[in-house]
Amino acid sequence: MASLRERLSTKKILVAPGAYDALTARLVEAAGFEAVYMSGAGVSFSLLAQPDVGLVTQTEMADRVGQMARAISVPLICDGDNGHGNALNLMRTVRLFEERGASAIQLEDQSFPKRCGHLAGKKLVSEVEMVGKIRAACAARRSRDFLIIGRTDSRSVLGLDEALKRARAYREAGADVLFVEAPETREEMREIAKALPGIPLMANMVEGGKTPLVSRPELEELGFALVIYPNSLTRRFVRVAEELLGELKERGTTAHLVPEMTSFTALNELLGIASLGELEKRFLPNE
Repeated sequence: MASLRERLSTKKILVAPGAYDALTARLVEAAGFEAVYMSGAGVSFSLLAQPDVGLVTQTEMADRVGQMARAISVPLICDGDNGHGNALNLMRTVRLFEERGASAIQLEDQSFPKRCGHLAGKKLVSEVEMVGKIRAACAARRSRDFLIIGRTDSRSVLGLDEALKRARAYREAGADVLFVEAPETREEMREIAKALPGIPLMANMVEGGKTPLVSRPELEELGFALVIYPNSLTRRFVRVAEELLGELKERGTTAHLVPEMTSFTALNELLGIASLGELEKRFLPNE
């Protein structure tokens, strides 16, 4: 299998749907996608039932990285927020994520506590501080196959020109992939790709967010190498769960919903029950 670095060097855009635990990561891989994105917001939603405002700790995130990486064989691209502190904290975050099996970590230039890139009220660290953090991330990783994604949230705070200036600085500091968060029009996305030629660029499709929902072929044509859909699964699951629970409360049964559910057999097949059965035959006593 090609490394994530090699895959991003091709002209075909890499689509990485967002997941938040081992099961959703397995679903993404089973659907045929070549990579999984671990959404920081999704982890906050599922672990704490809290919005994405920097409440999940460094070690809680690292634990989730390990759980998800063990469940799949494709690359896991992980949201590292702002590194959970200064450059030294960030170095530990990078090492933890790499040790737990991530293929890439996304690091942003927000101060602590951070916020979702499509929420108002974000605050930034200085460009100088973030350059130091990118350099620290590159120094902390064990392998160059572990990619550093430099993200700037400055578009909505300081404007697009400043965002592009910061992105160039993060690239010079060693970022392998650049992510200018929350452009507000297709023209801005086109300008980002034009201003940062020859560099793997990441796009973020958040339904209802600041950035227009651009199709995969159009993103590829613009020149983006990677696109994430961080919480599409989460939001669809919540809608379906609300509907099911409402019907159960009203009718007192789920019998009428069985045709709309994944079967018990299919779920266990997805989870690898056959391979576990083979291990039982090999290693458990035959009584």
